[in-house]
Amino acid sequence: MNYSEAEQIQDILLKAGHIVIVQADNPDADSLGSALALEDILGEMGKKTTLYCGVDMPGYLHYLAGWDRVEKDLPKKFDASIIVDASTMTLLEKLEQSGQSKWLAAKPCIVLDHHHSVDNPILFATVAIVDAGRASAGELIFLLGQQLKWTLPLAAQEFIMSSILGDTQGLTNQLTNSETYRVMGQLVDGGVDRSQLEEMRRAYSKMPIEIFKYKATLINRAALSSQGAVMSVAIPQTEINVYSPLYNPAPLIQGDMLQTINVRVAIVFKHYTDGKVTAAIRCNPGAGIGAELAEHFGGGGHKFASGFKVMGGKPFDDLRAECLRYADDLLNKLETEQYATL
Repeated sequence: MNYSEAEQIQDILLKAGHIVIVQADNPDADSLGSALALEDILGEMGKKTTLYCGVDMPGYLHYLAGWDRVEKDLPKKFDASIIVDASTMTLLEKLEQSGQSKWLAAKPCIVLDHHHSVDNPILFATVAIVDAGRASAGELIFLLGQQLKWTLPLAAQEFIMSSILGDTQGLTNQLTNSETYRVMGQLVDGGVDRSQLEEMRRAYSKMPIEIFKYKATLINRAALSSQGAVMSVAIPQTEINVYSPLYNPAPLIQGDMLQTINVRVAIVFKHYTDGKVTAAIRCNPGAGIGAELAEHFGGGGHKFASGFKVMGGKPFDDLRAECLRYADDLLNKLETEQYATL
C-alpha cells in the first residue's frame, strides 16, 4: 500500500518543530493508541509533540501508558497538527466551542482516518488520508510509516497493536482483513507481546460493584425491534452523570446485546437535558448497516461500528423511533440485496 499523499505529509512533518496530535471528542483505543504511537514516532524524529483531546480519557483506556499526557487545551504555539481517527468537524465540538479550531486551520493540518465518508468534513485540512480499507487508524499509520521509512520504537508498535485490537474487537469483526493480519504479524516479529497487552487491558476493564449492578439495570431496560434483529437501550442524563465517570455505559452492555440470539444491531442512546442525543451503533457480521444508519443522522463510522450526535430540536422518543425505523429499512434492504446475489 502506497499513499500518494505520503511525501506531502513527510514535508510538513520535517518542516515542523512542534506538532499537535488531536483526537476527537469520543476517544477510544484506536484514537489514543494512534496518538501515542505518533508521539513516539515523532519523538524519534526530534519533534516536540502535544497530545490533545477535548474530553477526559475514559478509565478503561488507562492501560495505555501516556493517557495522562493528553491535554484539554491546545498549546498557544505550534507548527502543525495531525488529527487521528476522525475526518469530520462534528467530532471536534469542543475545539469549535472554544474557538481553538481556528488555530488548527491557521497551520498545516494532516488528517489520518479510516472511516467512510462523513458529513461536515475538515475543510481546512492541508492533506488527508481517509482509507476505509484499513481496520484502524493505527494500521494506516503503520503502513504510512513503512512507506516513509519511519523508525517505529517498540512502544509505538505496542500502541499500534492496541489500536488495531480495539477497533477490530480483538480481530473478531469484519473490519479485520488480510492486511490487518500481516501488520499484526510484523508487530509480533517486532517484539510486541499481544498477551501482555490483553492482560493490561483486562485489568483496567474491571468494573466497580456499582457498575456491575447498573449493567443489570441496562439489560432489563433493553428493548427489541425489527422482529428481534435490533436491540436498543436508552440512558438519560441523570445516569450519565453518575455512571459515566466510572465506566462508559455503551461498551458495558453492547457486547452482550450482540451476543443475544437473533440480534444483528445494537444501539445505545444517550439523551441529555439540553436536547442532545448521541447513539453508539454496533453490528454483527453480515449486518453492516452502521455507517449508513449513522450518516442518516449526520454521523459516521464503519459498517460495523459507528455513531451520531444530534444537538436538540427533535424530542428524544421521536428521534429514537426514527432511528429504529431506518435501521429496519436498512436491514430489509440488505436482506433483499443479499438474496438477489444468491
